[in-house]
Amino acid sequence: MVVTNHEQISPEHPTGVWLSEFTEPYAIFRNAGYEITVASVRGGKAPVDPRSLNEAGDADLAAMKQLEATLPLREVETSGFDAIFLPGGHGTMYDLPSSEELARTLASFHESGRVIAAVCHGPAGLLGARLPDGSPLVKGKRVTGFTNAEEKAAGFDTLMPFLLENRLRELGATFVGAPMWSDHVERDGLLITGQNPQSSASAAKAVIAALGG
Repeated sequence: MVVTNHEQISPEHPTGVWLSEFTEPYAIFRNAGYEITVASVRGGKAPVDPRSLNEAGDADLAAMKQLEATLPLREVETSGFDAIFLPGGHGTMYDLPSSEELARTLASFHESGRVIAAVCHGPAGLLGARLPDGSPLVKGKRVTGFTNAEEKAAGFDTLMPFLLENRLRELGATFVGAPMWSDHVERDGLLITGQNPQSSASAAKAVIAALGG
């Protein structure tokens, strides 16, 4: 699981990973018996969007300990992993798209036929990934993510560096959006994307299904 290190949209708007998009999949993967490594672009403590803390329960607080000391992605030997999962949160819109290490990692997962998954704003991490021929990894793929309508309803459409739905479409993806706040997952081969926080558990279950679990 690769999370964001970015902690601020503006002084008035702290951000980070959206807690349930990390903790719900984390718990599902653990309960299914998978070993999990939590990494981030820079490593160290990963910020949590304070707006998402209201949802935290005891199980979430246990998973949150994994965010206290994430590994730098560059120090993780990713060849032995079966899947990569990118939780969302507005922080992902800032550091994941520009991470060359993440782009290389995602391309490696794609080329070796391994599962790639992301939820809500997590698909922002897919934007920099390219195939050997230089084409975007998402080109021609059915994907979803936080929609323009949801971004506007949340009041962050004018604060983001770009709109995720627009950027995915610009890269040639077939973006499939459901009504706002729907539990909605798209699977195109081994690429799995969830639309919003409500889709976190379903996205994790889709990963397990793709792994044959």
